[in-house]
Amino acid sequence: MKIIVSFFIILFLSISTTISSQTKVIDSLNNELTIHKEKDTTRVNILYGLAIYNFQNDLETTKLHLKEAEDLSNEINYIKGKAKVLYLKGILESRKSNYKTSLDFFKGSLKHYESIDDQAGIAAVYNAFGITHFIQSEYDEAIFSYQKAFEIQKNQGKTSDVINSLLNIGNVFNETGRYDEAISNYKKALNHSVEINDETNIATINYNLSVLYKVQGNYPLAIETTNNSLEFKKTTGDTLGIAHILSNLGEIYTSIEKYDTALEYHKQSLNFALQKESKSLVATNYNNIGNYHLHKKEYPKALEYYNKSLEISQKINNIKQVVACFLNLGEINLLLNRPVIARENYVKANEISLKADKKDFVAYSFLGISETYIHEKKYKEALPFTQKGKKLSEELELLEPQKKASELLSEIYKYTNNYKKAFESLKQFKTLNDSLFNKENIEKITQLEFDYKYKQALDSASIRELKLTKIVDTTSLDLKKSQRNLLLGVIVFLVIVLILGTIIFFLRLRNEKSKSQNIEIEQKLLRSQMTPHFIFNSLSVLQGMILNKENKKAVFYLSKFSKLLRIILENSRDKIVLLDEELEAVNNYLELQNLEESQAFQYTILIDETIDSTLFKVPPMLIQPFIENAVEHAFKNQEDNRKIDIQLKYVNKKLICTITDNGIGIDAEKEPKKQHKKSLATTITSERLKVLSKDFNMKGSISIEDRKKYNAQGTIVTLVIPYKIDTV
Repeated sequence: MKIIVSFFIILFLSISTTISSQTKVIDSLNNELTIHKEKDTTRVNILYGLAIYNFQNDLETTKLHLKEAEDLSNEINYIKGKAKVLYLKGILESRKSNYKTSLDFFKGSLKHYESIDDQAGIAAVYNAFGITHFIQSEYDEAIFSYQKAFEIQKNQGKTSDVINSLLNIGNVFNETGRYDEAISNYKKALNHSVEINDETNIATINYNLSVLYKVQGNYPLAIETTNNSLEFKKTTGDTLGIAHILSNLGEIYTSIEKYDTALEYHKQSLNFALQKESKSLVATNYNNIGNYHLHKKEYPKALEYYNKSLEISQKINNIKQVVACFLNLGEINLLLNRPVIARENYVKANEISLKADKKDFVAYSFLGISETYIHEKKYKEALPFTQKGKKLSEELELLEPQKKASELLSEIYKYTNNYKKAFESLKQFKTLNDSLFNKENIEKITQLEFDYKYKQALDSASIRELKLTKIVDTTSLDLKKSQRNLLLGVIVFLVIVLILGTIIFFLRLRNEKSKSQNIEIEQKLLRSQMTPHFIFNSLSVLQGMILNKENKKAVFYLSKFSKLLRIILENSRDKIVLLDEELEAVNNYLELQNLEESQAFQYTILIDETIDSTLFKVPPMLIQPFIENAVEHAFKNQEDNRKIDIQLKYVNKKLICTITDNGIGIDAEKEPKKQHKKSLATTITSERLKVLSKDFNMKGSISIEDRKKYNAQGTIVTLVIPYKIDTV
């Protein structure tokens, strides 16, 4: 339950020019300033304009022009000039997270605007008030200020300003979990933006929607809208806006467990945030980098980043970030077997979240408190906190905490002997997990990544082609007849460059397709790991035991079944697992199947003395499908002397697993359905082994033979398993 904090792009200033047009405006204003030497209101406005247009990319120049504008406004007593200067000063302080100083500047600006009844200026200041309160999680004050600004702008009929107010009001509703109201305001703002073709606000609204989609677990749509916003921000040169979007992309990839990709985005965002002196965003990225190290089980590193984030967040009174840090510190301490300290952190997070009306964090803190009690085996104390967290998560339609709550409830009910509710909670956990990580979502995310990279490659190629064309055109005008051979050489060189670029592009395309194929195979594996047939049979056996009042046997059976189910779910999420864990799952499966007396069989698991199963790491779920085939199909019409032998050998640096039965033999299995089932397991495993052989740089293979060729009865499956040896 690693907590991440999202930022919304909120514009104090609506500058919708691109870098090139912005440069033209700055050049024009500089010319005017050079010509206009008089100390009057016109010169103040030129200086203020230069401060505004240098605001995004050159803070030092902004400060110089702002200081001159302030001095001149005071000298000639230009009230509107004083108001503008204080307003922009407030923005500069807010960008550095100095919120108290920022609010003082805004109050001074508001007094000046009110003294001359400048309604547009008053609305702008109220909007700035709202943004500053919003950042500090003071949502009631933020709503009040935004609505004041909205009413003034609505009366004035200024569509662009109305859009910003609707957007900001939507942000408050989003942060407080009122998602329907948030979406309503966003869509109103988006409709107005489309009507006036305001590309800046269209990009901003899409970004805010992407944050909302991420919270609701709709990751493909979140990635798509975020990438759209990022492209636009790059064209405008809004460095801080780019930093926020990169941070958000990192958070999305953390949610779908692509941690290395997430880390790259957070590092890029952190560099921009440090350049722009944005303390809030610096704290956010420290927190998210801490999440990366937590996932990697590098707990000292994670603690270092969480504490750095907490220190900055407390200094600037960023309530939201403070809560996130306490939640993450709670998780770290729980992993370090310090449940009391962990609970103290979760309780702090809960108290602050309730006070700030941060309902989503309230839900997470309830679940965190529950986990500390479960860790201490205090299940009765844990139950009410889990139920509160689950109820609140369902009200807010938050999938991730709903999934966590179902998992915790399953564990609580299991250890309080309420097996029916434990099984129901486990089913709900599986359903929620599938909704977050289903095949369709993964394919969409992979396709979006590829489309975005492809678009970047095309854009880059187009820019290079345009530059090269200009160079060729310019050069050709100056060339004389004696230079034709040189021109031909340049053209040949360019053709070679384009051909090489095309080859590189198609190699990358093939690599992306390979990744997609890998995802497809892993999804097929996940669906084939525990068949509905096996689950149905297991539950039927359990039902029979309960009806026959074989309570002890039923409890033992359910314990084995739940343990096997847990191991399979955990192993399926890892690319490699310890051989010891893989064999434990196999043993549990065989033990569970052998509990049904009518289907009893003998089995052995032999491991070569040269194999240390605690050091060998192998891909999960390679062995079980073939054992399941043996159990289900090998002993047709054979009631006695059923045997299954599993043996692992280490020969010539190859890890070889043989699965032998004394059943009817593979050649005797003629039924079409069984043939299809066995060929499906074999096909999926063969596809996996092809991919794994490349990943492990080690040959993997599979062969299935009828033992009659060795003058014996039954089937023998031979697996050459790719592996790694843990040297730690």
